[in-house]
Amino acid sequence: MSKYAYFLGCLTPNRYPGIEAATIDLLRMFDIELEYMKGTSCCPAPGVFGSFDLETWLTVAARNITIAEEMGRDITLTCNGCFATLQEADHILKHNRDLLKTINGHLSKIGREYKGTSSVVHVIEILYNDIGPERISDMVVQPLDGVKVACHYGCHFLKPSSVRQRGNPENPTILEELVEAVGATPVDYRDKGMCCGAGGGVRAGKIDVALEMTRKKIEAMNEAEADCVTTPCVFCQFQFDMGQTEINNKLGADKYHLPVVFITQLIGLALGLSPRRMGLHRHRIPVKPLLDKIFA
Repeated sequence: MSKYAYFLGCLTPNRYPGIEAATIDLLRMFDIELEYMKGTSCCPAPGVFGSFDLETWLTVAARNITIAEEMGRDITLTCNGCFATLQEADHILKHNRDLLKTINGHLSKIGREYKGTSSVVHVIEILYNDIGPERISDMVVQPLDGVKVACHYGCHFLKPSSVRQRGNPENPTILEELVEAVGATPVDYRDKGMCCGAGGGVRAGKIDVALEMTRKKIEAMNEAEADCVTTPCVFCQFQFDMGQTEINNKLGADKYHLPVVFITQLIGLALGLSPRRMGLHRHRIPVKPLLDKIFA
């Protein structure tokens, strides 16, 4: 059995604990165990903290990484923002000796040292590389035949490509291949690579701009006749799920109601995991239309 240190982040346990459950249960089906990291803080957010104070951002990120190093595990996570921070901080500290010395100087004050012995791996990479679409397909008990899925990668999983190096950032296929592995059909749609609207402080600072970006994305997915949207990022999930609700409230009409499911939840449905255990009943946009189509 392989093991990873699970960096929960802020949004997953507080907004979508069902994603946490789905991810743990799904990976366990393939003999991959997630161990909680004790004592972590916010990653902290890449576009906000990192833009204003690089040293502080790196120090906090490095402290989180040292927890996994003490565990002797590589890190995995379910948020693109957390992935961006921890993976990029790890990359910087492994390639910049001056910054490494500075950051370890700060960490020494709390009895810690970044050693560079743990890697940062997104959960979608575990699904695709460690497990693979073929093994996932072999475990399907409820094929998602006829289900059309709009795949949304989010900004931080693939970019900047010079640091991430996770395939073609302009034409990725990892999500699509995983969707196909469970019998569903990925749909192409307009502005597929556009941000969901949440990241970079946009949601916090310019909510109207954020919601307009979300609306455009959902409109494009609806035009492609998607039954749901899937993503590997809990912040994108939150923006699509909560964002549609906010747009509807703003319009005074129930116009947008595209179900939003995390990639481990979607695969979990096909592999027989309980929708309730995965928290699908707690999403703001009802997932029932999708479940009705799957279990009809």
